[in-house]
Amino acid sequence: MRFKRSLKQLGMAIAALCVSAGASADMAGAKLAIVYDAGGKFDKSFNQSAAEGVTRFTKETGVKVFEAQANYDTQAEQVLRALARKKLKLIISIGFSQTQPVQRIAAEYPNVHFVIIDGNAQGKNVNSVLFKEQEGSYLVGVAAAMASKTRTISFVGGMDIPLIRAFACGYAQGAKAIVPKIQIMQNMVGTTSAAWNDPAKGGELARAQFDRGSDVVFAVAGGSGMGALQMAKEKGKLAIGVDSNQNYLYPGTMLSSMVKRVDNATYEALVKANQNQFTPGITYEGLKEGGVDWALDKYNRSVVTPEIEKRVLAAREDIVSGKIKVVDYRAAGSCPQ
Repeated sequence: MRFKRSLKQLGMAIAALCVSAGASADMAGAKLAIVYDAGGKFDKSFNQSAAEGVTRFTKETGVKVFEAQANYDTQAEQVLRALARKKLKLIISIGFSQTQPVQRIAAEYPNVHFVIIDGNAQGKNVNSVLFKEQEGSYLVGVAAAMASKTRTISFVGGMDIPLIRAFACGYAQGAKAIVPKIQIMQNMVGTTSAAWNDPAKGGELARAQFDRGSDVVFAVAGGSGMGALQMAKEKGKLAIGVDSNQNYLYPGTMLSSMVKRVDNATYEALVKANQNQFTPGITYEGLKEGGVDWALDKYNRSVVTPEIEKRVLAAREDIVSGKIKVVDYRAAGSCPQ
């Protein structure tokens, strides 16, 4: 009776803390869990890509994965602790904002395995999956510079942090490799987690950039980026999506998407856990590892010329081979001029 009561209390606590629309599994019986960040499972970007990895895993194995959402850091810690108390096999945390909560809870529950995607948390029971965003961003920078008719392109970032500046820096390096004197505007939505969920602000920033001459915008802003993509459609400009393949949102407007294979990282972590495998430490995912890339499909085929495709693929090959080394803003502390 006490066990049933505690299970019910746990479920109530998680229900109160998490808003996970369409959760694929009840807590009871689940040994694997995932905690999405403030953008939400259906953000059409980072979280949604992770959710696709969960869906693929469950479809292939039939194994349930409990899904939850943390809207801010304090809530993330509460959710993670509630899940860890159930002695789950694996808890996956999505987004850098959960880094500190994961590190604290992992230390408290050394027998529970944690995977944090896009964050670097310390712990013998933690695997941190990081991406080489600068490499994929370089590719879409090449495409942007070649597609631009005004020789002015732009970037709308979400929260002003080194991670987002790494996207912007890679984008600039790729563009300048094509047009050394290209003009690149850069604006951030904000400095708090709210910056990921303000599509109106994202649209306003993109509009201002277009008014100043930009004809291609790279939106790296979670839910806020949706506003920038829509504004590009309204203004007849080109846009570049991020994380998941967003080309389908506005066919003919989307030049490409810088895909970050969060789905693969999530899927692989679940598969390993299901096979009782776990490797702590840091895992880096770049072009060579299949962690990032650009997207070319039927939705953007009409705006990607054979010349653009050829040049992007050549750059991709040079990065994989090591001929081109894209500077990581986070390591360098600045972006090449």
